[in-house]
Amino acid sequence: MTSSETKSAPAEAVSSFLTLHEIVQKARQKLNHDNWDYIVGGTETETTVKRNRAALDKLAFKPRILRDVRKVNPGTTFLGRDLRLPVLLAPVGSLELFAPDSAVAAATAARDFGIGHMLSSVCKVNFEAVAEAVPDALRLFQLYVHGDAAWVDDIATRTMAAGCSAFCLTVDSAYYSRRERDIAQRNIRRSNVPGREFQPQITWKDVDRLKSKLSIPLILKGISTAEDAEMAVEHGVDMIYVSNHGGRQLDHDRGSMDALPEVVQAVNGRAQIIVDGGFNRGTDIVKAIAMGADMVGMGRMQCYGLAADGVAGVVRILELLETEVRTCMGLLGVTSLAELNPSYLQTLPSVTDSHVLSAFPHLSLDEKAFY
Repeated sequence: MTSSETKSAPAEAVSSFLTLHEIVQKARQKLNHDNWDYIVGGTETETTVKRNRAALDKLAFKPRILRDVRKVNPGTTFLGRDLRLPVLLAPVGSLELFAPDSAVAAATAARDFGIGHMLSSVCKVNFEAVAEAVPDALRLFQLYVHGDAAWVDDIATRTMAAGCSAFCLTVDSAYYSRRERDIAQRNIRRSNVPGREFQPQITWKDVDRLKSKLSIPLILKGISTAEDAEMAVEHGVDMIYVSNHGGRQLDHDRGSMDALPEVVQAVNGRAQIIVDGGFNRGTDIVKAIAMGADMVGMGRMQCYGLAADGVAGVVRILELLETEVRTCMGLLGVTSLAELNPSYLQTLPSVTDSHVLSAFPHLSLDEKAFY
């Protein structure tokens, strides 16, 4: 779908949601406590969740003035498609908790707005069903390894047959973390997933084998160091996905934006770079691109939109993000993403207490109900 064919959110959604925090608030009102905690929670102390936001909050802009910014284009090209924003709807397991049509709704919203959607392998609706429902969407697939080499190769073959544009292997989940919000509520998820013993066994040899099977780009998700980024490039990986699983795996990890610069330096243009972890605002997206990322993954925002108003909620989030990105770019004095670079950023002390929802200071409900 080209930008001229994109669809706007329905008028009702536009009038109901004039700000991003209104969508977050509606999502909280509609979700039960367990499903809300699943969105906003992390592992153990949730330090990594907070650091994701802190890494973004401490970056300040250095704007340039007296430039002609009448025409600002926040779009990009990715996997052969022209996208309205450098954004992917990131893979989130159990999307069915947030909307009845779950992954199909998310992919539909991505198509309607004009970005890509990466489907998690731990959603009830699989990539073949999404392909049948939304064949013209930019669809990517993310895999947790829950089987042997033949099992992985079969999924790779089926993914390509289903028209997915890229295959993503998650590599930061050798062990399933202790998510104490869920544990304390006895809301235990995926404790007995068949084949979980295979994820701790994957190595670079498996990456090489998978790469040899694929005719579409291979993405490794969960890289956060220069050393592993260099290894990935040496093994022919097409895209490096900088991620700490949204703070849901290793506790006391660095924020994704703290890890991004060394990965960008190590890759040195030899692979594309995606980053996720705490990205909630248009200014967050601009910071990531200025720091050297090619694309930004947004997982929690996808869930808020689905929970608030299904397809319309996600499209409306993306419209508001587009407005924020465009405004930010214009005020920085740039008209295209290609003009952004680290010279537009400076590290300064944060002015906020960073947490999973600190990007939304105007939420009007009791904050205890949120996080």
